[in-house]
Parts: sequence; structure tokens; C-alpha cells
Amino acid sequence: MPFTKFTNLDFDQIRSQIKDYLRANSTFTDFDFEGSNFSVLIDTLAYNTYITAYNSNMIVNESFLDSATLRENVVSLARNIGYVPRSRSAAKARVSLKIDTRSSTAPNGITSPTMTLEAGLVCVGNVSESQFVFSIPEDVTTTNNSGVAHFKDVEICQGTYLKKQFVVDGSLDQRFILQNPFIDTSTIVVKVKGASDSGEGREYELAQNILNLNKSSEIYLLQEVQDERYELLFGDGYFGKKLENGTIITVSYIVTDGIDGNGAKNFAYSGRATDNLGNIIVPTADVTISTVEKAQNGGEIESIDSIKYFAPRIYSSQYRAVTARDYEAIIQSIYPNTESVSVVGGEELDPPEFGNVIISIKPKNGDFVSDFDKESIATKLKNYALSGINQKIVDLKVLFVEIDSAVYYNSPKVSNVNDLKSKVLSTLNTFATANINQFGGRFKYSKLCQTIDSTDNAITSNITRVRIRRNLKTLINTSAQYELCYGNKFRMDKNGFNIKSTGFGISGVNGVFYFTDTPGDNGKGVISVVRERNEGGEFEVVIKSAGTVDYMKGEILLNTITISSTVKENNIIEIQAVPDSNDVIGLKDLYLSFSVADSKINMIKDTITSGEQISGVGYKVTSSYLNGELKRG
Repeated sequence: MPFTKFTNLDFDQIRSQIKDYLRANSTFTDFDFEGSNFSVLIDTLAYNTYITAYNSNMIVNESFLDSATLRENVVSLARNIGYVPRSRSAAKARVSLKIDTRSSTAPNGITSPTMTLEAGLVCVGNVSESQFVFSIPEDVTTTNNSGVAHFKDVEICQGTYLKKQFVVDGSLDQRFILQNPFIDTSTIVVKVKGASDSGEGREYELAQNILNLNKSSEIYLLQEVQDERYELLFGDGYFGKKLENGTIITVSYIVTDGIDGNGAKNFAYSGRATDNLGNIIVPTADVTISTVEKAQNGGEIESIDSIKYFAPRIYSSQYRAVTARDYEAIIQSIYPNTESVSVVGGEELDPPEFGNVIISIKPKNGDFVSDFDKESIATKLKNYALSGINQKIVDLKVLFVEIDSAVYYNSPKVSNVNDLKSKVLSTLNTFATANINQFGGRFKYSKLCQTIDSTDNAITSNITRVRIRRNLKTLINTSAQYELCYGNKFRMDKNGFNIKSTGFGISGVNGVFYFTDTPGDNGKGVISVVRERNEGGEFEVVIKSAGTVDYMKGEILLNTITISSTVKENNIIEIQAVPDSNDVIGLKDLYLSFSVADSKINMIKDTITSGEQISGVGYKVTSSYLNGELKRG
């Protein structure tokens, strides 16, 4: 009998193996032609074997986290190592409301000392042409000053506020499952009412693990079950307080549209306010709503790929933040809006900050994490961090890479130059997203040039110049010193003008000012402040020594200066330098970003390749060096 490979799963291979087996047996002689009845039986047997083998293989694959494909299996395997997938997250905005109660319909003309904005629907916000409801998961109370209630910085969540009650029955195999699959689990509030409790009872806390729990701990656990729903689990009398028969569980939560709610910033009041006696206050005048922060950070339920990636990493961290990898995994778990994160030990800084961990986060929908989110992340990190270690969440430091590229093309192959330019820009955006935009990113000059040339067969070559930029966030009308680290060596032209900036104002002095440099010895130079003397491009020095530049380290230090305004929005001064190497790297806490939008792409006809100038007489090429203009364009 011939050797048989039992690992073959292909139908034809199985069929062939059956025939090989029969050939080795002299009893069967009429099977090896397609017209025989025996051939039909062989096909049937092969098909049945194929289906059985396929199902067996799939069952085995679904038993391992890295190979499972069905969400319920991935979730179940992640549950075995204590990982709870992230739910949908509601887009959250911050608003301030003023409610005038002086002409309200409160009975008896009683002036209430306090006002309460009840949990549930608060207002309606617009995103494009769609409307979304925004709610609060818990009551918000404020004082009523002279008939005006001012609710400051109220966080509102996109979605509908719902409640669900369970009655504990120990005689049943009871499960507490929330049936709606679109819940934001961060808004869940659980209250348990025993026989001696009043109102809705005592509020229970969510436990991330069973460490430090005892038999009286008032906690609940959360896990995802079938169809993206969530189940509540309570203590058993050993780890957490056990619920008695007849106990009433009240669960409130917000059902959200997730990412669709992002961007809402104009809101109309639709809430319900009551005074301290429980009377409903109906304002006769419009409620004033001012937006503090627009709706953001809405997200979808955690994907299967994300669960596979983070579950083992959270497990390996053992719910403690020690190494940089631990912090990265935990932060992305507690702040789902994280695109990239950098964690640097304070001992690596210059000067060192012993006992500190410096955390920088790049969110998915912007460049900066809000102060509220910073506080929330820091609070949650305390549950994982070791005592004696301080976590400092700092604003994102972005190192921008920009290019000036002259792209030469063969004109007979191009019907529309603008379309070709658009194609180049699209290719560069893809190149940036796939290869560069991240902490520790690498900008490879040779790959960039290759990417441009390969965009279209009409492109013959390119001459590309590289510059790097940091945005200086200034303190307007405040005396301050500034430090900018680029993490890359600067090119130093002894004639100066290596450093360029956008315009800004100085308190007490007229004009628009710019930073520039004067090189010195030992790879260092002086930063000066200049302004245009006239429209002819002449400049005069206003502050001769406004700081220093270290070309070797790629650092700029600005002395105490009072900046009154900036040409750019958001109090930003763009400061540009030319890297000594065309390859640029993002070191430590620098997020490297290839800014295609701020780059310049010039399409130039290649007259030699096109045949217009066979001899090359009069052919012009672009310089590979940046021009000597003083100010950033």
C-alpha cells in the first residue's frame, strides 16, 4: 500500500488517495474510469472526507486566540486570560449651561437654593445634516444664584440614557445580561438595593480583577458575551459581596452611535431640571448653552484584530505598569482613542527626572489630548502603576518633515498635469501613513524619491529637498523661556539663515518679527530676532541675542521673551531647520509626521525626454539646496 499523506485537505487530492488505495487492493478492478458507478461512490466519499477535515481544521483554529476568526470565540479565549474587549465609546463633549429660573413655573414662588440637571437627555447636537442626542449618566447639581443656575463644564455623552432592573432569584440559574449591543460600558452605573437600603440602593464599583477583594467588597465584574452584549457578574461571598434573594439591581447606561457622534459642537437644550424639592423647572427664556469642547473620542466596539493584539499584552503586564511596553498596552486599553503612544523613563532625559515616567499620546482625531482626558488617563493609571513612580502626561511633540520636490515628467505621456500632481500627492499621503507617521518613525530619503518616481511611468525623475519643523506653542503676553528639541543634527551654513520662522509680535514693539540664526564655533550659534525694514526684503536686527542653537544636537533654546501675537493660528510659531542628513528619525518622545499638506510639489516638463530639446541646450534643472530666504514662507 502506498504512503498516504493524511494532512491533505483538497478534494482532488483526497480522491486521488482513495484511488491509490483501491489500486493496491486487487479486489476492486472497475473503479478507475469516470463512467463507473464506483467512481460516483469515490467522489461521495472524498467529498464527505473533505467536509469533515475542513470542519475539524476550523474547530482547531477556533481554539487558539491567534487563529480564531469568529468574534464570540476570540472574546471567549480573551476572557480566559482576563481581558474584556472595549465597548463602543460615546462621543463626549463639554458644555456650560445657564438656566434662568426667575420666571419659572415652580410652585409657591419658592426660590430653590440648588438646581439639578437630571440624568438622561440633555441636548441635541448636529453633525453635518444629522442630529444626535446627548445625555448625562448621572445627575448634576449646582447652586441657584439669584435665580440663575450655571452648570459649568458638564460632560455630555452622545446617546440615549436607559435603565434596566433585575431581581435576584437564587433558585434560578440567573444571568444579568444587558441586551443592547451598543452600550458604552464606561457609562454603566450599577446600584444594588437590599432590604435595608433606601432609594435605588448602594452604588457598586467595577472591579478590573479580583485582587484585594474580600467577602464584603461591593463590586461587579463585566464581560462580553454573545452578539456584542455585556453581562454583569457579582461576588460569591469570597471575592465580593454575594447578593441575597430579592435584591433589586438597577443598571443605567448610555446606548451610543459611536464614531458617528464626533464633531458635534452646536447644541440645543432638551433636558430636565429640578429644584431641591423635586419640582420641575420650566424656564420661560431660552437656555444658554456654550460649547467648551466639541464632541470627540467616539469609537466603535473593539475589533477582532485589536483583541488579538492587546489581550496577550495586557495579560503579560499582569495588570501592572513597569516597563514601557506595559504602559503602551495599558494606555491603549484605557484610552481607545490612542493612535500611538511614547513612554520614556525620566532617567533618559537631559537633565534626568528620576522617579518620573513621561507619557506622550497621539490621539486618532487630533494632535493633542484634552486636559480632561489627561486627568482621566492619569487617574486610571494609578490602578496599575507602582508606588513611588509619577506619571507625567505631556503634550504631543511633533517633528514635522516637509519636502520641496521638483518632479520631472514626460509630457507626451501626460494628458493633465494637475491629475498627475494629485496622483503624486495621494501616493505621498499613503507613504506617510504606512511608513513614517508614528513615535520612533523613520523618514528614508531614498525610499521617498523611489516612491515619487514610481507613482506613474510618465515621471522621469525628481529633485527633492528636505526640511524639518517644530511648532512652538507660545504663552501670549507672558514672559517665558522655550526649548525645542528636534533630535536630528542641523545643517549649518556659515552664512546663517539656517533657522527660519513664521511671524510673531513682541509686546511693546511694533512690527512682525522672525527668528533667525548666526553660526559660531563648535557647532553652536546665536538666535536673533529680526523684522522687515521695508517691503524690499531688507531686515534689521531687533534682539541680537535671543537664544542659542546647537546644530550638533538639533536644539534651540530661547531666552525670556514676551510674545504678544502670532501670524499662525492657535498661538503657534513654526520654526524650521534643514537636517544635516536627508534621513530623519523621531527620537524618544518625538512623533514623526510627514506633512504632505505643507510640502511643495512642482511639476516640471522634461524637455529632453519628451524630445523637445534633443541636444539639451537651454535645459534647466532645479537646485537641490534650499534658498536663502530669511523667513519661513
